[in-house]
Amino acid sequence: VADLAPAGSREPGAERTLMRMDGLFFSFRVAMATASSQVLIPDINFNDAFENFALDFSREKKLLEGLDYLTAPNPPSVREELCTASHDTITVHWISEDEFSVSSYELQYTIFTGQANFISLYNSMDSWMIVPNIKQNHYTVHGLQSGTRYIFLVKAINQAGSRNSEPARLKTNSQPFKLDPKMAHKKLKISNDGLQMEKDESSLKKSHTPERFSGTGCYGAAGNVFIDSGCHYWEVVVGSSTWYAIGVAYKSAPKNEWIGKNSSSWVFSRCNNNFVVRHNNKEMLVEVHPQMKRLGVLLDYDNNALSFYDPANSLHLHTFEVSFILPVCPTFTIWNKSLMILSGLPAPDFIDYPEQQECNCRPQESPYVSGMKACH
Repeated sequence: VADLAPAGSREPGAERTLMRMDGLFFSFRVAMATASSQVLIPDINFNDAFENFALDFSREKKLLEGLDYLTAPNPPSVREELCTASHDTITVHWISEDEFSVSSYELQYTIFTGQANFISLYNSMDSWMIVPNIKQNHYTVHGLQSGTRYIFLVKAINQAGSRNSEPARLKTNSQPFKLDPKMAHKKLKISNDGLQMEKDESSLKKSHTPERFSGTGCYGAAGNVFIDSGCHYWEVVVGSSTWYAIGVAYKSAPKNEWIGKNSSSWVFSRCNNNFVVRHNNKEMLVEVHPQMKRLGVLLDYDNNALSFYDPANSLHLHTFEVSFILPVCPTFTIWNKSLMILSGLPAPDFIDYPEQQECNCRPQESPYVSGMKACH
């Protein structure tokens, strides 16, 4: 310290000590100390290897844990087993682990058309419908397309942020329908609930109209809906009837002949002991359990497919690949006994797995057999 004093101020034989109040010398001393700070470097060999190196942040951790701050809520979870659907509504239920920190929920949904489609949809919200500011953990969406699969996402929101649930796939039920008595053959009796048709030779004569079935060797009826989108499933209880045809047809299909004998209708038919599928008067044999009492029909209009099933045995019988150009109507024809319609049903679970479906069509040199005796 004595060496830092100016030469003229040094007393002979004595050392002058800098005092705390001596501002000039104090500042000078600090500046010099900073300039020669390299002498403060510890004498350590940095080439030495360290086997362990640890920092103790336990004190800081306790301080952070003691803080009370708001975080974004955990992602909610859609409870698919609690969700319900009709042909045009879906009620979505979800749960949240920290619902008391959630200020509101937001429901997002869009039509699901495939896994690859979902990836692109997830990255673009333009096609999603959004329902904001939901205060409960359930919501019913109205005005949906019948027989259609949707993707739903639920977002939990508070002031700190938001998080989305995993996507849930839910579907509306098929379009319900009844038999239209105005289109039914005059010798068919339609039940009061519109779900059963029965051959009745003694029924009262009805007035003839252009839309009424009028064949002399077959008695036809149609549903009271025309379908132009979605995926729809219904079943027909065939009971003890041994002559019938069940399928779909355009409105323009002839009403004076068996459905399936023209280019405007596609059917599954039984003619005594023969089970066939028919379109444009061409038939293909189908192997069916002879005691089958119920036939399932799946119309996937958007994917151009009409499929028939034996629901009691979880069997796929046949699929028509059809490029539909017009709305189609469920259509039914019988020669004896009666048929009962069960519509607005969800598709059975086994139909959702194509790998389980095996066509029971009998192999032929040509898939369609012309000249085979048809039902007349």
